[in-house]
Amino acid sequence: QVQLVESGGGLVQAGGSLRLSCAASRRTYGMGWFRQAPGNEREFVANINWNNGRTGYADSVKGRFTISRDNAKNTVYLQMNSLKPEDTAVYYCAAETSWLTTKPGTYDAWGQGTQVTVSS
Repeated sequence: QVQLVESGGGLVQAGGSLRLSCAASRRTYGMGWFRQAPGNEREFVANINWNNGRTGYADSVKGRFTISRDNAKNTVYLQMNSLKPEDTAVYYCAAETSWLTTKPGTYDAWGQGTQVTVSS
C-alpha cells in the first residue's frame, strides 16, 4: 500500500498563505486533498492526476487554492492563499488508484493529517 506523509500545516492569519506537501512512496492514478473540521464530515478540497496533471477543486477553494505535483519527487502540493477562518481544519492527502473522485470513501490510502488554523 502506498505510504503518504504530509507536512506544512500551521497557524496563519486570515489573508495569509500556507503550502502543504504530501510525499508518496509511489505514484498511483491520482491524489486528493481533503479536510475535516471538528464536528464536520471530511470534505473534498482538490485532486490531481499524476500523469496529465488534470485538476479539480471544491467551489469553496477555487481561485484561492492550487494543487500541483512534482513527479520526480512523488510529491503533491496544496498552495493555499487568501486563507479564511473557515479553512481551519485537519488537512489530509489521499491516494487514488483507479480514478479521481470527490468522495473520500473511494480513496485507497491516507496520510496522517496536518492541522491548518486560520485566525481572524
